[in-house]
Amino acid sequence: MQVLQMQMEVRPDPAEVSRARRWARSRLAGSGIGVDEPLAETLILLISELVTNAVVHTGCPAVLRMFFPAQGDGGGPGAGGLDGPGPGSGTVRVEVADSSGRGPRRRCADEGATNGRGLELVDGLADRWGWHPEGAGKRIWCEVDRGVRGGHGAPGTHEEPVLMGRAGPHAPSQIGRSRQSPDQVLT
Repeated sequence: MQVLQMQMEVRPDPAEVSRARRWARSRLAGSGIGVDEPLAETLILLISELVTNAVVHTGCPAVLRMFFPAQGDGGGPGAGGLDGPGPGSGTVRVEVADSSGRGPRRRCADEGATNGRGLELVDGLADRWGWHPEGAGKRIWCEVDRGVRGGHGAPGTHEEPVLMGRAGPHAPSQIGRSRQSPDQVLT
């Protein structure tokens, strides 16, 4: 399946997180995903978490990439996708690549902690996610299936992850819940 790819260079500066959110919102609107759709807010939150992790935990520049199903090729508005024909189906993929060789690490945040929940949030909102070594650094990715109701895509659809998670439909009630699945490999 062909995809429309967009990317943004991210400097190792916490101010880049808000710039990445603004950039992503404008790209989502141009891809046919309305800014008022729940999917848009889910993707913005995922992007915010992945970029924050890259900026805060690596201190390295990074590259944010977004992949959208190509129009008329299995997922653009009005095209068939993962769940058959219909408007707005297909998979949206977000990647953040950086030059740090350290893999992402899930943390167990205390109730009063102000950080340490990023990967739990990604796990709760994305249909699939994972990371791979890439050169001297790594690439962390997540996917959200647009138009799929009440089911999961197959884990590892695009590649075999080093670390991955699965979640159900995109609902705020899933934020913060803890879950282990047999296919998760935690580092």
